[in-house]
Amino acid sequence: MGKRSLEQRLNEGTVVVAEGYLFEMERRGYLQAGSFVPEVALEHPEVLKQVYRDYMNAGSDVVLAFTYNAHREKMRIIGKEHLHEPLNRSAIRLAKEVAKEHPTEEALVAGNISNTNIFDPEDADSAEEVRSIFAEMATWCKEEGVDFINGETFYYHEEAVIALEEIQKQGLPAVVTLGLMGENILRDGYTVEESCKILSEKGALVVGMNCFRGPNTMQPYLKGIRNEVEGYVGGLPIPYRTTEEHPTFFNLPDGGCSCSLPTETTFPTSLDPLYHNRYEIAGWAKEAKDIGINYIGLCCGASPAMIRAVAEAIEYETINSKYSPDMEKHFLFGKDKTLKGHNLNYSKKA
Repeated sequence: MGKRSLEQRLNEGTVVVAEGYLFEMERRGYLQAGSFVPEVALEHPEVLKQVYRDYMNAGSDVVLAFTYNAHREKMRIIGKEHLHEPLNRSAIRLAKEVAKEHPTEEALVAGNISNTNIFDPEDADSAEEVRSIFAEMATWCKEEGVDFINGETFYYHEEAVIALEEIQKQGLPAVVTLGLMGENILRDGYTVEESCKILSEKGALVVGMNCFRGPNTMQPYLKGIRNEVEGYVGGLPIPYRTTEEHPTFFNLPDGGCSCSLPTETTFPTSLDPLYHNRYEIAGWAKEAKDIGINYIGLCCGASPAMIRAVAEAIEYETINSKYSPDMEKHFLFGKDKTLKGHNLNYSKKA
């Protein structure tokens, strides 16, 4: 089978996309929480390739190059601005190597640009600096031969527009997703529905939301975007139990924690007890598909098992579906006739 483009795949069905490399790398011990810069692409390329592979085998149609926070400003903060081009190119090249391993159809490779944290709508100079950052990263994406560019986690509409414009200058398809903070409105006053409609009309292939919010507090906005946008819509929540009172993971409380936390909140390194389980995630994914979300995945906190649950919920068989849970032969909960009755009876008391 030849390699279909993102648009072809969207025309034919739902596309599954794994994000969440930032938290996964930190969890595995190869990225520093705080600065959150993906130096792993240069320091431990074999680790990054394995995470790419794990997410792809779990069902992701896309290998997203791990260049989130790999822009000039973040690299300057850690004193390694001279490495930002090698880091970007390495992350993309590693993604392309893994994408070719897919046994049935080569996975898509996406370049990645993201919120810079320096954009200020009151400062024209900041907009030009952001444009310069995006321009060079998009250029490297084009030169390295990505299939499309994912611009993500924008909490300013105007920064998202700049990202889209710089992607389009490279002649590449654009996915642009927004991060909605607790005020329930983008920081320059746009609703996510308004912003996505504008971005779609300006030519983004996919628009939508990612990160910050779990399924419960993202889904109402995805429905609104779906109602306003004629094109493709993406939804990639975090897998944490956000609530109406605490709509993002920035201030999620953990009532069971008995120790003091370094940031006085569970974000970003104490969120572990606040996960959705994979079955809740699967339920969200099915609902998202049913309301017409075309580009479905998970962001920070995602594990391969969760990605597989998303893919299987929308009736995809993944490379690693052969390892999906099956309790048939479990010694306490199985139904295989060869299992010992005294154990099966004990399971009701255990």
